[in-house]
Amino acid sequence: MPLPAQGQRAGAPMSAVPGAPRLLFVPVSGATGMGEYFQSLAIAQAAQQRWPDAAIHFLLNRNAPYAASTPFESTLLPSSPTFHTPEVVMAINTFRPDIVVFANAGRSAQFRAAREAGAAVVFISYRRRKRLKAARLRWMRLIDEHWIAFPRFISGGPVPFERLNRWLCGKPAPRYLDIVLPPLEGAQETPSADRTAALSGPVLVVPGGGAAPPNAPDAPSRFRAAAVLLAEAGVPTVYVGPGEGPQPQGLSTHRFLPQHELFALMRGARLVVTNGGQTLLQAVACGVPCVASPINRDQPIRVRRSAQAGVAVPARLDAAEIAAVARGVIEDEPRRQAMIGHIAALSLADGAQVAVDALAGLFSGRPRAAP
Repeated sequence: MPLPAQGQRAGAPMSAVPGAPRLLFVPVSGATGMGEYFQSLAIAQAAQQRWPDAAIHFLLNRNAPYAASTPFESTLLPSSPTFHTPEVVMAINTFRPDIVVFANAGRSAQFRAAREAGAAVVFISYRRRKRLKAARLRWMRLIDEHWIAFPRFISGGPVPFERLNRWLCGKPAPRYLDIVLPPLEGAQETPSADRTAALSGPVLVVPGGGAAPPNAPDAPSRFRAAAVLLAEAGVPTVYVGPGEGPQPQGLSTHRFLPQHELFALMRGARLVVTNGGQTLLQAVACGVPCVASPINRDQPIRVRRSAQAGVAVPARLDAAEIAAVARGVIEDEPRRQAMIGHIAALSLADGAQVAVDALAGLFSGRPRAAP
């Protein structure tokens, strides 16, 4: 029986294999922002490494920039899955997953449909509002596991409301995914926070994975302008993102890079300049200090807490200020090395493996849903 016809793509086989789970990923997805999708993708890839015969399927917004290129079988919806409950329920009832992972997406009816189909429900929260929503009794009773997308030093510990409802429902404590990176391709080195970053590497400027948010439509151009100022000041700089403009000597630009190539650049960078989203944490996972400029309303607190932890330096979304702050860090080598030490002290976990271990626990001994 086919999945909804809005745009199914061929990919990984859907057949059930004994001992391998059927996983359905439902990330919030749109024309802007890629964090939830890329984190879900990294978890799916890690799950595929753990279970090569796993059946993995995604539900995605057909307008998302990555929708046509996702490496797994997918069903494309008119917009984000949260707004298409009938299609999501149909996909659940057709695919018959063992586990459904909702990444910042989903509604009560969708969670309920998954439970009624015999699937475990995982919810990943990215913002405080969604985290507290997942802690309400109505949702907590429907969710088997709650994962928090960011490290504890950014997200904070549970508040009394969360602890009380978890006790009432007998639910486990949320898991912090810390930092989720995709499997490395073509490289043997594993990103590690205890490395000593290269003294002579370039400054890497990355506005973020998605299109500019509505409240900061010129964010990429400001980051690119900062990259130009750094290069003009004699600082070797790599810019990865959209935008056109001057190309001074010492500036290398890429509109897009595959994730494994971007992380290879991060691991060799002297400093990463980015926003307050997932790219900030990915750079920290690679052991590299950051200059961070928030571009969305949920990012200032992440940048502030990263600065309090000593792993990033904040800057306003202004090209001259970003460039000046970046130069201040790279010209103060003791400060930069101290930031590397702070990163190492965080002892951040590999979030993809945290997630896969949790999936294994949910799948182990779970009765297979009838096709």
